[in-house]
Amino acid sequence: MSTKGSGHLVIIGGNEDREGECTVLRRFVDLAGGPAAWILVIGTATTVPDEIGPVYLAAFDSIGVEQVSFLSLDDRAEANARETIAQVERATGVFFTGGDQVRITSILGGSAVDTFLHRAHERGLVLAGTSAGAAMMSGTMVVGGTDTVPTMASVVLGPGLEFLPGVVIDMHFAERGRLARLLAAVARYPHDLGIGIDEDTALIVHRNCFEVLGSGAVTIVDAGEATSLVVPEEGPIAMTGTLIHVLPAGYSFDLSTRRPIITHVPDAPDDDS
Repeated sequence: MSTKGSGHLVIIGGNEDREGECTVLRRFVDLAGGPAAWILVIGTATTVPDEIGPVYLAAFDSIGVEQVSFLSLDDRAEANARETIAQVERATGVFFTGGDQVRITSILGGSAVDTFLHRAHERGLVLAGTSAGAAMMSGTMVVGGTDTVPTMASVVLGPGLEFLPGVVIDMHFAERGRLARLLAAVARYPHDLGIGIDEDTALIVHRNCFEVLGSGAVTIVDAGEATSLVVPEEGPIAMTGTLIHVLPAGYSFDLSTRRPIITHVPDAPDDDS
């Protein structure tokens, strides 16, 4: 599995630092052209664009981005308008805010904007999304669920925009204890890798690989080699032989082989006992 295009994806678990070092946002800007970047923030996911827009405009301005604009994109007519495409065409980096991921897929799915973004990403456009903007990146999208024992009812799934096929992405992962619903998602769709992204943490995806950036970690659930998966209509799911990887910043992962890339293992602390 890999991204469909040659551009990078920056997939963020939500609540990224927007006032301090801005490590994740700075990396997005660097990939999108650095000082020459033209950043377009799309707020389709949010129902309060007047509140969210200024937050991101200020964050990117503080990083030094001179060309940044905000587009709320509230309905399908706007998502299909020529005027909208003209705005999107100028961008070297497009950033999707958080909110409700179903708003993104229902308003943008199959629209002229959706089609343009996929084609532009194939040519190198950098795409980023945080929280809901991260969830919609996958082909199988987490819509909702509960954070308890993994069952069929633990997770609600739907189609995403599939910028990163072959995965299912969950966000605010450690902070909201979402392992149960990611396990349930992977048990139902074992072809997909489950990827849980902590807050202020991102996947930097390019072609077949991603690296982890930020203050948290990424949890990967892989049922490809599971020896047993039992998903009853009611009651807990049974999974045996399932792999779980936890990767903090500096680690990478090969999506084609479904294996972590270990380039450096920190030295163990001295034993003075």
